[in-house]
Amino acid sequence: MASAEEARFKIALCQLAVTSDKEKNIAHARQAIEDAAGKGARLILLPEIWNSPYSNDSFPVYAEDIDAGGDASPSTAMLSELSRTLKVTIVGGSIPERSGDRLYNTCCVFDTDGKLIAKHRKIHLFDIDIPGKMTFKESKTLTAGETPTIIDTDVGRIGIGICYDIQFQELAAIYASRGAHLLCYPGAFNMTTGPLHWELMQRARFIELANLIVSIILLMHFFLKFRAADFQLYVATCSPARDTGSSYVAWGHSTLVGPFGEVLATTEHEEAIVISEIDYSLIEQRRTYLPFERQRRGDLYQVVDVQRVGSV
Repeated sequence: MASAEEARFKIALCQLAVTSDKEKNIAHARQAIEDAAGKGARLILLPEIWNSPYSNDSFPVYAEDIDAGGDASPSTAMLSELSRTLKVTIVGGSIPERSGDRLYNTCCVFDTDGKLIAKHRKIHLFDIDIPGKMTFKESKTLTAGETPTIIDTDVGRIGIGICYDIQFQELAAIYASRGAHLLCYPGAFNMTTGPLHWELMQRARFIELANLIVSIILLMHFFLKFRAADFQLYVATCSPARDTGSSYVAWGHSTLVGPFGEVLATTEHEEAIVISEIDYSLIEQRRTYLPFERQRRGDLYQVVDVQRVGSV
Protein backbone atom coordinates (compact mmCIF):
# COMPACT_ATOMS: atom_id res chain seq x y z
CA MET A 1 0.00 0.00 0.00
CA ALA A 2 1.10 3.57 -0.65
CA SER A 3 2.72 5.55 2.16
CA ALA A 4 0.65 7.92 4.28
CA GLU A 5 2.05 10.87 2.36
CA GLU A 6 0.84 9.58 -1.02
CA ALA A 7 -2.31 7.79 0.14
CA ARG A 8 -4.64 10.77 -0.25
CA PHE A 9 -4.40 13.31 -3.04
CA LYS A 10 -6.31 15.12 -5.77
CA ILE A 11 -6.46 13.86 -9.34
CA ALA A 12 -7.45 15.94 -12.37
CA LEU A 13 -9.01 14.57 -15.55
CA CYS A 14 -8.53 17.15 -18.31
CA GLN A 15 -11.22 16.61 -20.96
CA LEU A 16 -9.83 18.74 -23.78
CA ALA A 17 -11.19 20.00 -27.08
CA VAL A 18 -8.87 18.86 -29.88
CA THR A 19 -8.36 20.83 -33.11
CA SER A 20 -6.34 20.38 -36.29
CA ASP A 21 -3.86 23.01 -35.04
CA LYS A 22 -1.15 21.10 -33.18
CA GLU A 23 0.46 24.17 -31.61
CA LYS A 24 -2.93 25.28 -30.34
CA ASN A 25 -3.59 21.82 -28.88
CA ILE A 26 -0.27 21.88 -27.04
CA ALA A 27 -0.89 25.39 -25.68
CA HIS A 28 -4.40 24.39 -24.64
CA ALA A 29 -3.15 21.29 -22.81
CA ARG A 30 -0.52 23.43 -21.08
CA GLN A 31 -3.19 25.80 -19.78
CA ALA A 32 -5.37 22.93 -18.56
CA ILE A 33 -2.46 21.35 -16.69
CA GLU A 34 -1.57 24.66 -15.07
CA ASP A 35 -5.21 25.19 -14.06
CA ALA A 36 -5.45 21.68 -12.62
CA ALA A 37 -2.25 22.08 -10.63
CA GLY A 38 -3.54 25.42 -9.37
CA LYS A 39 -6.57 23.60 -7.99
CA GLY A 40 -4.37 21.26 -5.99
CA ALA A 41 -4.13 18.25 -8.31
CA ARG A 42 -0.99 16.15 -7.76
CA LEU A 43 -1.81 13.71 -10.56
CA ILE A 44 -3.04 15.00 -13.92
CA LEU A 45 -4.46 12.79 -16.68
CA LEU A 46 -4.88 13.89 -20.32
CA PRO A 47 -7.05 12.31 -23.06
CA GLU A 48 -6.16 9.86 -25.78
CA ILE A 49 -4.68 11.54 -28.92
CA TRP A 50 -4.96 15.09 -27.55
CA ASN A 51 -2.50 16.77 -29.91
CA SER A 52 -3.99 15.48 -33.18
CA PRO A 53 -7.32 14.77 -34.86
CA TYR A 54 -8.30 11.14 -34.31
CA SER A 55 -7.91 9.71 -37.81
CA ASN A 56 -5.63 7.37 -39.71
CA ASP A 57 -4.81 10.22 -42.08
CA SER A 58 -3.67 12.43 -39.20
CA PHE A 59 -1.58 9.98 -37.18
CA PRO A 60 1.44 10.01 -39.56
CA VAL A 61 1.31 13.81 -39.92
CA TYR A 62 1.14 14.61 -36.19
CA ALA A 63 3.41 11.80 -34.97
CA GLU A 64 6.43 12.70 -32.83
CA ASP A 65 9.75 10.99 -32.12
CA ILE A 66 9.38 10.75 -28.35
CA ASP A 67 12.77 9.11 -27.79
CA ALA A 68 14.54 11.95 -29.61
CA GLY A 69 12.72 14.55 -27.49
CA GLY A 70 13.20 18.30 -27.83
CA ASP A 71 11.97 19.76 -31.10
CA ALA A 72 11.20 16.24 -32.36
CA SER A 73 8.54 15.89 -29.68
CA PRO A 74 7.11 19.27 -28.64
CA SER A 75 4.12 17.63 -26.93
CA THR A 76 6.18 15.59 -24.50
CA ALA A 77 8.70 18.42 -24.04
CA MET A 78 5.83 20.54 -22.73
CA LEU A 79 4.67 17.74 -20.38
CA SER A 80 8.18 17.26 -19.04
CA GLU A 81 8.62 20.98 -18.42
CA LEU A 82 5.31 21.36 -16.57
CA SER A 83 5.69 18.24 -14.44
CA ARG A 84 9.05 19.59 -13.27
CA THR A 85 8.04 23.21 -12.69
CA LEU A 86 4.64 22.43 -11.14
CA LYS A 87 5.90 19.38 -9.21
CA VAL A 88 3.04 17.16 -10.40
CA THR A 89 2.86 13.67 -11.88
CA ILE A 90 1.44 13.71 -15.40
CA VAL A 91 -0.09 10.75 -17.21
CA GLY A 92 0.11 12.41 -20.59
CA GLY A 93 -2.90 10.93 -22.34
CA SER A 94 -1.58 9.67 -25.66
CA ILE A 95 -0.11 11.03 -28.85
CA PRO A 96 0.89 9.42 -32.16
CA GLU A 97 4.49 8.27 -31.85
CA ARG A 98 6.93 7.64 -34.70
CA SER A 99 9.68 5.10 -34.06
CA GLY A 100 11.64 4.17 -37.15
CA ASP A 101 9.11 3.21 -39.81
CA ARG A 102 6.37 2.40 -37.28
CA LEU A 103 3.63 4.45 -35.66
CA TYR A 104 2.25 3.84 -32.17
CA ASN A 105 -0.50 5.28 -29.97
CA THR A 106 1.63 6.14 -26.93
CA CYS A 107 1.10 7.39 -23.39
CA CYS A 108 4.01 9.03 -21.55
CA VAL A 109 4.21 9.39 -17.77
CA PHE A 110 6.36 12.10 -16.21
CA ASP A 111 7.40 12.36 -12.56
CA THR A 112 7.72 15.51 -10.49
CA ASP A 113 11.30 16.02 -11.69
CA GLY A 114 10.13 16.10 -15.31
CA LYS A 115 11.62 12.68 -16.04
CA LEU A 116 9.92 10.32 -18.50
CA ILE A 117 9.37 7.29 -16.25
CA ALA A 118 7.08 5.20 -18.45
CA LYS A 119 5.98 4.93 -22.05
CA HIS A 120 2.94 2.77 -22.78
CA ARG A 121 2.18 1.85 -26.37
CA LYS A 122 -1.47 0.87 -26.87
CA ILE A 123 -1.52 -2.91 -26.76
CA HIS A 124 -4.97 -3.61 -28.22
CA LEU A 125 -5.69 -1.72 -31.44
CA PHE A 126 -9.26 -0.57 -32.01
CA ASP A 127 -10.65 -2.19 -35.16
CA ILE A 128 -14.44 -1.97 -35.40
CA ASP A 129 -16.85 -2.62 -38.26
CA ILE A 130 -20.55 -2.23 -37.47
CA PRO A 131 -22.41 -2.00 -40.81
CA GLY A 132 -24.30 1.26 -41.16
CA LYS A 133 -22.88 2.69 -37.95
CA MET A 134 -19.14 2.66 -37.41
CA THR A 135 -16.03 1.50 -39.25
CA PHE A 136 -12.58 2.40 -37.97
CA LYS A 137 -9.36 0.40 -38.04
CA GLU A 138 -6.36 1.68 -36.13
CA SER A 139 -4.33 -1.23 -37.47
CA LYS A 140 -4.25 0.46 -40.89
CA THR A 141 -1.61 2.85 -39.60
CA LEU A 142 -0.66 1.92 -36.03
CA THR A 143 1.44 -0.90 -34.59
CA ALA A 144 0.35 -2.59 -31.38
CA GLY A 145 2.50 -2.27 -28.28
CA GLU A 146 3.95 -5.37 -26.66
CA THR A 147 4.33 -4.53 -22.99
CA PRO A 148 2.03 -3.89 -20.02
CA THR A 149 3.06 -0.72 -18.20
CA ILE A 150 3.02 -0.31 -14.43
CA ILE A 151 5.05 2.36 -12.69
CA ASP A 152 5.80 3.60 -9.18
CA THR A 153 5.16 7.32 -8.80
CA ASP A 154 4.91 9.91 -6.04
CA VAL A 155 1.17 9.14 -6.00
CA GLY A 156 1.31 5.37 -5.85
CA ARG A 157 1.68 2.46 -8.25
CA ILE A 158 -0.18 3.11 -11.50
CA GLY A 159 -1.10 0.74 -14.33
CA ILE A 160 -1.52 2.32 -17.77
CA GLY A 161 -3.84 1.37 -20.61
CA ILE A 162 -5.14 3.29 -23.60
CA CYS A 163 -8.83 3.23 -24.57
CA TYR A 164 -9.50 -0.22 -26.06
CA ASP A 165 -7.02 -1.74 -23.59
CA ILE A 166 -9.81 -1.36 -21.00
CA GLN A 167 -11.78 -4.05 -22.84
CA PHE A 168 -9.35 -6.75 -21.78
CA GLN A 169 -9.76 -8.00 -18.22
CA GLU A 170 -6.46 -9.85 -18.31
CA LEU A 171 -4.42 -6.64 -18.54
CA ALA A 172 -6.18 -5.19 -15.49
CA ALA A 173 -5.68 -8.50 -13.66
CA ILE A 174 -1.93 -8.32 -14.32
CA TYR A 175 -1.81 -4.77 -12.98
CA ALA A 176 -3.77 -5.76 -9.89
CA SER A 177 -1.46 -8.73 -9.27
CA ARG A 178 1.53 -6.40 -9.50
CA GLY A 179 0.12 -4.19 -6.76
CA ALA A 180 -1.43 -1.30 -8.67
CA HIS A 181 -3.41 1.24 -6.65
CA LEU A 182 -4.81 3.01 -9.70
CA LEU A 183 -5.44 2.22 -13.37
CA CYS A 184 -5.38 5.13 -15.83
CA TYR A 185 -7.00 4.83 -19.24
CA PRO A 186 -6.89 7.82 -21.57
CA GLY A 187 -9.58 6.99 -24.12
CA ALA A 188 -11.69 8.26 -27.00
CA PHE A 189 -14.81 6.12 -27.20
CA ASN A 190 -17.24 7.24 -29.88
CA MET A 191 -20.88 8.06 -30.46
CA THR A 192 -21.75 4.51 -31.50
CA THR A 193 -20.44 2.70 -28.42
CA GLY A 194 -20.65 5.55 -25.89
CA PRO A 195 -24.43 5.96 -25.59
CA LEU A 196 -24.87 2.21 -25.25
CA HIS A 197 -22.43 1.85 -22.38
CA TRP A 198 -23.66 4.89 -20.51
CA GLU A 199 -27.33 3.93 -20.56
CA LEU A 200 -26.54 0.35 -19.63
CA MET A 201 -24.41 1.43 -16.69
CA GLN A 202 -27.25 3.48 -15.27
CA ARG A 203 -29.90 0.79 -15.76
CA ALA A 204 -28.08 -2.36 -14.83
CA ARG A 205 -26.96 -3.54 -11.44
CA PHE A 206 -23.44 -4.81 -10.90
CA ILE A 207 -24.31 -8.52 -10.92
CA GLU A 208 -26.24 -8.09 -14.16
CA LEU A 209 -23.23 -6.40 -15.68
CA ALA A 210 -20.97 -9.24 -14.63
CA ASN A 211 -23.22 -11.69 -16.44
CA LEU A 212 -22.96 -9.62 -19.61
CA ILE A 213 -19.18 -9.60 -19.82
CA VAL A 214 -18.92 -12.25 -22.54
CA SER A 215 -21.71 -10.91 -24.71
CA ILE A 216 -21.43 -7.10 -24.85
CA ILE A 217 -18.67 -5.45 -26.86
CA LEU A 218 -16.86 -2.16 -26.17
CA LEU A 219 -18.74 -1.03 -23.07
CA MET A 220 -16.43 1.69 -21.78
CA HIS A 221 -18.28 2.74 -18.66
CA PHE A 222 -19.36 -0.80 -17.85
CA PHE A 223 -15.77 -1.99 -18.03
CA LEU A 224 -14.62 1.06 -16.11
CA LYS A 225 -16.87 0.11 -13.19
CA PHE A 226 -16.19 -3.59 -13.58
CA ARG A 227 -12.41 -3.15 -13.43
CA ALA A 228 -12.61 -1.03 -10.28
CA ALA A 229 -15.02 -3.34 -8.46
CA ASP A 230 -13.49 -6.60 -9.65
CA PHE A 231 -9.94 -5.70 -8.67
CA GLN A 232 -10.86 -3.27 -5.87
CA LEU A 233 -8.69 -0.35 -6.92
CA TYR A 234 -9.21 3.08 -8.47
CA VAL A 235 -9.80 3.53 -12.20
CA ALA A 236 -9.58 6.85 -14.06
CA THR A 237 -10.44 7.54 -17.69
CA CYS A 238 -9.99 10.75 -19.65
CA SER A 239 -11.59 11.47 -23.03
CA PRO A 240 -11.34 14.32 -25.50
CA ALA A 241 -14.32 16.66 -25.48
CA ARG A 242 -16.95 16.07 -28.15
CA ASP A 243 -16.53 17.77 -31.51
CA THR A 244 -19.50 17.01 -33.76
CA GLY A 245 -17.66 18.48 -36.74
CA SER A 246 -14.93 15.85 -36.50
CA SER A 247 -14.84 12.64 -38.54
CA TYR A 248 -14.42 10.75 -35.25
CA VAL A 249 -16.72 12.12 -32.56
CA ALA A 250 -15.71 11.35 -28.97
CA TRP A 251 -18.30 10.46 -26.34
CA GLY A 252 -16.62 12.33 -23.47
CA HIS A 253 -17.71 11.48 -19.91
CA SER A 254 -14.25 11.34 -18.29
CA THR A 255 -14.71 9.46 -15.03
CA LEU A 256 -13.08 8.43 -11.75
CA VAL A 257 -14.34 5.22 -10.14
CA GLY A 258 -13.55 3.99 -6.63
CA PRO A 259 -12.60 0.53 -5.36
CA PHE A 260 -16.22 -0.56 -4.85
CA GLY A 261 -17.20 0.35 -8.42
CA GLU A 262 -18.72 3.65 -7.28
CA VAL A 263 -18.57 6.68 -9.59
CA LEU A 264 -16.71 9.34 -7.64
CA ALA A 265 -16.61 12.02 -10.31
CA THR A 266 -17.64 12.38 -13.93
CA THR A 267 -18.63 14.97 -16.51
CA GLU A 268 -20.66 15.26 -19.70
CA HIS A 269 -19.22 15.80 -23.19
CA GLU A 270 -18.04 19.43 -23.08
CA GLU A 271 -14.56 20.58 -22.15
CA ALA A 272 -14.00 20.21 -18.42
CA ILE A 273 -11.38 19.66 -15.75
CA VAL A 274 -12.68 17.08 -13.30
CA ILE A 275 -11.04 17.35 -9.87
CA SER A 276 -11.58 14.56 -7.36
CA GLU A 277 -9.87 12.96 -4.40
CA ILE A 278 -8.26 9.54 -4.26
CA ASP A 279 -7.80 7.88 -0.86
CA TYR A 280 -5.82 4.66 -1.11
CA SER A 281 -6.70 3.69 2.47
CA LEU A 282 -10.15 2.81 1.14
CA ILE A 283 -8.68 0.05 -1.03
CA GLU A 284 -7.69 -2.04 1.98
CA GLN A 285 -11.02 -1.28 3.63
CA ARG A 286 -12.97 -2.50 0.60
CA ARG A 287 -10.82 -5.62 0.35
CA THR A 288 -11.56 -6.36 3.98
CA TYR A 289 -15.30 -5.95 3.44
CA LEU A 290 -15.32 -8.17 0.37
CA PRO A 291 -12.13 -10.28 0.11
CA PHE A 292 -12.18 -11.13 -3.59
CA GLU A 293 -8.51 -12.07 -3.62
CA ARG A 294 -8.90 -14.75 -0.94
CA GLN A 295 -12.10 -16.00 -2.54
CA ARG A 296 -10.73 -16.49 -6.06
CA ARG A 297 -10.38 -20.14 -7.04
CA GLY A 298 -6.78 -20.36 -8.12
CA ASP A 299 -7.18 -24.12 -8.33
CA LEU A 300 -9.69 -23.65 -11.16
CA TYR A 301 -8.50 -20.59 -13.08
CA GLN A 302 -5.67 -18.09 -13.23
CA VAL A 303 -4.23 -15.30 -15.34
CA VAL A 304 -0.62 -15.91 -16.35
CA ASP A 305 1.60 -12.81 -16.40
CA VAL A 306 3.74 -13.91 -19.33
CA GLN A 307 6.21 -11.05 -18.96
CA ARG A 308 6.93 -11.82 -15.33
CA VAL A 309 7.11 -15.59 -15.88
CA GLY A 310 9.60 -15.04 -18.70
CA SER A 311 11.83 -12.91 -16.49
CA VAL A 312 12.19 -15.59 -13.79
